[in-house]
Amino acid sequence: MPVSGPVGMPDVGAEYPVAEADGLDGMLGFQVVEISEAHAIGRFAVQDRVRQRFGLVHGGAYAALAEMLATEATVLAVYKDGFTAMGIANDTNFLRGARGDHITARARRRHRGFSLWVWEVDHTDGEDRLCAISRITVAVQRR
Repeated sequence: MPVSGPVGMPDVGAEYPVAEADGLDGMLGFQVVEISEAHAIGRFAVQDRVRQRFGLVHGGAYAALAEMLATEATVLAVYKDGFTAMGIANDTNFLRGARGDHITARARRRHRGFSLWVWEVDHTDGEDRLCAISRITVAVQRR
């Protein structure tokens, strides 16, 4: 069954070698709900494709969503000026197993430097309980 790809990523007018729906973000069913240069909100449905074999949401799904949101929000800010952005560090801590049918991540920019941006991301479950926290560092470079 095909998975719908992410929605709401910034349109930077460039061709990409991998379509959003075919990359990791699309395969995991990530969706961008809201995005700006200072914050982003994303989510994914809790389904088998994001669980580990014991039934819990896989830690890599939390980490991947956090990195995608931080990177895409940074791209939104810098691409128009001839720069690109990529995640270079991801520290995700897991606090509890998720309940409910989705995970929502809320990212906020903590530092905007010339070449490095730092983001913090809170991941909540369908009962609005904090399940994981991420800190993402994004490198900014000329294209």
